[in-house]
Amino acid sequence: MQALNPSKIHAAAHRAMALAALHANSSLATRLTRYNAHMAKARALEAVGGAQ
Repeated sequence: MQALNPSKIHAAAHRAMALAALHANSSLATRLTRYNAHMAKARALEAVGGAQ
């Protein structure tokens, strides 16, 4: 059994927030900005935490 990796958990949370941002009731520019910001955070956490 593997221990939970906090970076991996946070990356998954940011991916979920990114998808939620796409479905929000906002303008396309706002949704895309929020999506890109969350995906950038998720990628950075994966790079730091070594998530696969």
